[in-house]
Amino acid sequence: MEHHELIETRNPAADLQERFVADNLRRIFRQIYRMVGNVDDAQDLTQEAFIKALGRQEQLKDELKAAHWLSRIATNTALDFLRRHGRVAFCEIGEAPESQNETPEAAVLRSEQRDWLAAGLERLTPRERAALVLRDMEELPAEEVARRLNCSRATVRSHIANARVKLRKFAEKRKR
Repeated sequence: MEHHELIETRNPAADLQERFVADNLRRIFRQIYRMVGNVDDAQDLTQEAFIKALGRQEQLKDELKAAHWLSRIATNTALDFLRRHGRVAFCEIGEAPESQNETPEAAVLRSEQRDWLAAGLERLTPRERAALVLRDMEELPAEEVARRLNCSRATVRSHIANARVKLRKFAEKRKR
């Protein structure tokens, strides 16, 4: 009786997909979460973005291009969601973790600032919000923001300028 060794055959495409998801999952979740402001929605939308990306296997060959392409899919998935639901939630913008020696007053002030920012961002259109988040919080260059939003750099600058004007007006109203 001969002894046959079982040879495990791996699927290179499946390996590529697994690595692609593992390498990008946290980054894409954070990006979407900052746009939609809700953990459950962000988890669903992250999954949706990966399903869209993995459906186009040929796009995954070049890792750097694939990462940019995935970010663009994530941005569009979040924007579509915000448009469909006509709602805005924003959170954890530059939120610092609570320090052990933070006074109760400082904690309240930080919470108020976060609430103020979330309320201010509700006055922006989804594209203004996306441009502001990608540029100011994700610290992406204007060119990359334009690529992700599928528009020109001039349009990105316009979205950001409009967003800042709206936030400034909102801040002035709150001071009165």
